Amino acid sequence: MKKSLVLLLMLGMGQQIYAQSSLYQTSEFRKLDDHFELFDKHLFSASKYEFEEMKYTVEESEVALLSQYYHAISSIRIDNPGSTDLVYAFIRDHQNHPKTNEAAHLLGNFFFDNRNYREAITAFQKVKTEKVSDVQRSEVIFKTGYAFFQLGDYPRALQYFNQVKGQSGEYSADGFYYAGFIAMTQANYEQASRDFSAADKSQFYSTRVPYMLAGIYYRQAKYDELIAYAENVLQNRKNLDRREEIHLYLAEAYFEKRNFQKAAENYDAFVNARKGDLNRSQIYKAGISQFEINNFQRATDYFKVSAGQNDEIGQVSSYYLGHAYVKLNNPQFASNSFSAAYKSTANPSISEDALINFAKVNLEKGSFQDAVAALDNYLDTYPNGKHAREAETLLTDALINTNNYLRAIEHIEKMPNKSQRIREAYQKITFYQGIVYYRDNRHDMAASYFDRSIATPVDKSLVVQAYFWKGESLSAKGDLPAAIRAYEALQAQRPNANDPFLIKSYYGLGYAYFNTEQYAKAETQFRNYVDRKQGSTDPENYDEALIRLGDVYYVQKKFSESQNTFQRAIRENNDYIDYAYYRSGVVFNFQNRNDEAIQQMNMLINNYPNSLHLEDAIFQKSQINMEEMRYADARDGFGRLISSRPNSPFVPFALEGRAVANFSMQNYGATIDDYKKILENHPNSTNAEAALVGLQEALAIEGRSAEFSQYLTRYRGANPDNKSLQNLEFEAAKALYFDNNWQQAIQAFENYMRNYPQASNRSEAIFFVAESHYRAGRKDQALENFYRIERERDSNQRIRAVQRIAAIEMENKNYGRALPFLREASKNARNQIEEYEALRGLMTAHFETETYDSAAHYADRVVSLGNVTVDAVPAALLVKGKSRLRKGNTSEAEQIFKDLVNQYTTVHGAEALFLMAELQNKAGQYEKSNETIFDLSGPFSGYGYWYGRVFVLLAENYIQLGEDFQAKATLESIIANSNNEEVVKLAKEKSDKIK
Repeated sequence: MKKSLVLLLMLGMGQQIYAQSSLYQTSEFRKLDDHFELFDKHLFSASKYEFEEMKYTVEESEVALLSQYYHAISSIRIDNPGSTDLVYAFIRDHQNHPKTNEAAHLLGNFFFDNRNYREAITAFQKVKTEKVSDVQRSEVIFKTGYAFFQLGDYPRALQYFNQVKGQSGEYSADGFYYAGFIAMTQANYEQASRDFSAADKSQFYSTRVPYMLAGIYYRQAKYDELIAYAENVLQNRKNLDRREEIHLYLAEAYFEKRNFQKAAENYDAFVNARKGDLNRSQIYKAGISQFEINNFQRATDYFKVSAGQNDEIGQVSSYYLGHAYVKLNNPQFASNSFSAAYKSTANPSISEDALINFAKVNLEKGSFQDAVAALDNYLDTYPNGKHAREAETLLTDALINTNNYLRAIEHIEKMPNKSQRIREAYQKITFYQGIVYYRDNRHDMAASYFDRSIATPVDKSLVVQAYFWKGESLSAKGDLPAAIRAYEALQAQRPNANDPFLIKSYYGLGYAYFNTEQYAKAETQFRNYVDRKQGSTDPENYDEALIRLGDVYYVQKKFSESQNTFQRAIRENNDYIDYAYYRSGVVFNFQNRNDEAIQQMNMLINNYPNSLHLEDAIFQKSQINMEEMRYADARDGFGRLISSRPNSPFVPFALEGRAVANFSMQNYGATIDDYKKILENHPNSTNAEAALVGLQEALAIEGRSAEFSQYLTRYRGANPDNKSLQNLEFEAAKALYFDNNWQQAIQAFENYMRNYPQASNRSEAIFFVAESHYRAGRKDQALENFYRIERERDSNQRIRAVQRIAAIEMENKNYGRALPFLREASKNARNQIEEYEALRGLMTAHFETETYDSAAHYADRVVSLGNVTVDAVPAALLVKGKSRLRKGNTSEAEQIFKDLVNQYTTVHGAEALFLMAELQNKAGQYEKSNETIFDLSGPFSGYGYWYGRVFVLLAENYIQLGEDFQAKATLESIIANSNNEEVVKLAKEKSDKIK
C-alpha cells in the first residue's frame, strides 16, 4: 500500500481527515506527498531538488517545515556539500519539532558511518534519548560511547558502554565487549573478565571473545580457569578469532602447571598455525617442554633459536641444547652448545655445569685436547667446585689421550701431589712426546723425553718400549755408543722372550754393533732377530737382518755360515735377493769356488738389471774371470761395465782390468788405449801410476816407446813432487768447510786452484766451493759452480753436482729446468737415499708442472722404496692423491686420501683429511663430510693449519645444512683456540657473514 506523508502528518497532528478528495488533489499536501514518494524510493537527488523548490513556494508552514527537513535529509543522503549545515540549521530552527530528534539521529549516524567520530558525538548528544524508542536509545548511547572509544577517551566511552550493558537489545553485548576491552587495557582484569564473560554469551562475540578472555585469565595467573575455559572453546567452537593465540595462552598455562606434554602440544599448535611468532622466552619454554617429554629433536628446533643471544635465556638454552644433543648422540653439536653456555657470564652456576659437560662430551668424541683445556680451565676457575674431584679424574684420562703432549706434561709437572694414576699418565705422555720428536727427527729431544718416561717406571712394559725408542733415536743421531747402552738396558730388563720390543732391539743393537765393528756381538743380535722372525706373520726387517747376518759372518771369515745365510735368503726370495746373489758370489770366490761364484753373479746380472749392485757384480765377475785366466770373458765384462756405466767409480779399475786382459791376450794396441784413457780421464785415480807402468811396458813391446814421454809429463803435472804440500793445502781448505766456515773455505779452495791449476782434484775443489756458497745461502753462486762441474762430462764429481743442481732448481721452483737433472740423478743413484731423493724430486716437479700422470707414476716408485725417511710414503701418497684429483678422478683420489688418513697421523694425513672432507662438501654430501671430520680428525689436532681448516669446513657444512647456531659456535671456538693466524682470519670472515 502506498505510504502517504500527508496522511501520516495529519494523523500525527490529530486533525480531521478531509473527505473531499478534490481539495487534496489540488493542495500543497498532494505535492508534498508526491515528493516524499521520491524520497521513500531513495531517489534522493530528485527528492532534494523537489523539496528545495517546494520549501520556498508553499504557503502552508508545516509543509514548508517538512520540505526543509526532507531537503536537508536528501542532501545528506547524497553527501551533498553543505548538507550537514542544512541538518544543523533544521535542528537549530525547530528545536521542539518531533523531526529534530530524528534529524540529530540521522546526522549522528552520517558522521559515525564516515568515521567522523568527533562530529558524531556532537550530533548524537542533540538526540533527546528520553523521547526515542529503547532500540534507538541503545544505538545512540553505544555509538556515542564507541565514538569516544575511537577518539581514545576511554573514561567517557566507558560511561556510555556501561549504560548499554544494562539495556536489552542488540547493543548490550557490544557494550559488554568494549567495556571489557577498556577494563583490560586499564589492567582491571576482574572487571574485564566479567564483561568479556557476558559478551561471550552472544553468538556474535562467541568467536571473538575467547582469545581475549584467555589472555585475561593468563594475566591473572588463573591457570586452572584458563585451561578449563580454553580447552572447552577449542573443542566446541569453530571459526574462533586468533585461535592460535588461545593455544599459546593454553601452552603458557600448562607450562606453569608443569604439564609439559600439553604445553608442548599447544606451543606446536601455535607455531604450526604460522600466524605469529613466539618471543624468545616462549621459544625457550617450548624447548623445555619438548625436552621434558624426551622429544629431543624437536627441543633442539626451539633451543637453537632461543640460544642466539648472550643473555640468561641464551645461556640456559645453549645448556639444554647441549643435553638434547647428548641424548641424540650428536657429541659435536653438544660440544658446541655446552661451549656457548659455559662462555656466557649470565649465570655462573650454569657456566660451571656447562664447562664440565663440555669436557665430558669432548672426551666421549675423542677431542682430548679440547677436553684437557676444559678440565684445566675448570680446575683453575672452580678449584673447590662441585665437580672438582670428577674433573681431576677425567683430566687424568684426557691427558693420556691428548695429542698436545707438551701441554699435558707441563700440567702434570706443576701438580704438587701426583697420584698413581697421574704418574702413570705422565709416563705414557712423556713416552708419546718422545715418539713425536723421533718422528720429527729431533733425536736429542726424543731421547730426553724417553728418559723422563723411564724415570717414572709405573708400567714396566712401557719402560721397555722407551729404552727401545731411545736406542732408535740415538742410532738415527749417530751416537752409537749411547744407542748401544739404551738397547742393552732394554735387554737387561729381561722382558718376556716374545716381547715385540725385545725382538726389535736385537735388530737395532745388531746394527749398532755392526757399525761399530763389533761383529761377534752383532752376529748374536742379528741371529736372535732372524730366529724369532722367521715365518712370522709380521716379518718387519727380517729380510734385511738376514742379509746383515750373512755380512757379519763374512767379515769374521766364517765363510761357510755366510754362504749358508745368503743361500737361505735366495731360497726365501728375500727382498734383497740381488745383494744375496752378489755376496754369495764373493764368498764363493773366497772359497775358491769360482764357477759357482760366477753363477751367482750371473743370476744378479741377468735377472736384476736395475740392481744397485749390478756394477759390483759385473766388475767382480770380470775379476774372477781374470783369476781363472778367462781373459776374453774378463775383457768383455770390463767392457760392458765401461760402456753401460761411464760415470761409475769402477771405470778406471775396469779400464785397468781390460788393459791387463788384452795384454794377456797380446792385444797390445787395445791395452795401450785403455791405459791412456786412465791417464787422460782419471789422472788422480789410485791406479794411475799402475796404468803408467803398464803403458810403458805395452808401448815398448809395440816399439812405440817415444809416445811414453808425453804421458809421463802429464802424470807428473797432475802429481808434482810437492804433492805433500798440495795435499796439505787441500785438506786445510776441507777442514774450513767441515767447520762451517763457508767464506773462508771458498777463499781457501780458490787459492788452491790458483796455486795448482793442473791439480787432478780440481773438480772436487770446485764442488766444495759450490757447496760452501750453497750452505751460506748464496744459491746463485752455488748453482753457477755446480753447472761448471756438470759440463765436465768425465769429472768424478759430476753426479754429485747433478744432484745438487736438481735440488737447487727445485728450491728455486724451476721445476721444468730441474727435471732432466733429476732423471740423470735417478739413473746414477748409488744407494737407496740418492734414489729416493731423485724420485721424490721427479714426483714433485711433475706435479708442479701439471704433468699429473707422471707425478703419480713417480709417487708409486717412491712408495715402492718404502719409508726411506719417516714421511717418505705418506708424502708420496698425498701427491698421488692430489694428482688423481687434478685429473678429475675423484673416486680414486678419495680412496687414496682415506688410506693415507687411516695409516699415517702425519701432516700429510691431516691435509688428506681436509681434501677428502672438501671433496664430500663439493659433492653436496655435507653430512658425510661432517662424519668424516668427526670420526677422523682427532689424531691430527697437532697440525694447527689443517686441523683448523677442517673445522672451518665443518662450519661451512653446518651453514649449508641450515645449522647456523652450530656454525657460529664452531667458528667462535676456532677463533678462541687456534694458534694459526691464517685459520683465525678465515674463521672470523666466515663468522661475520652469519647473521
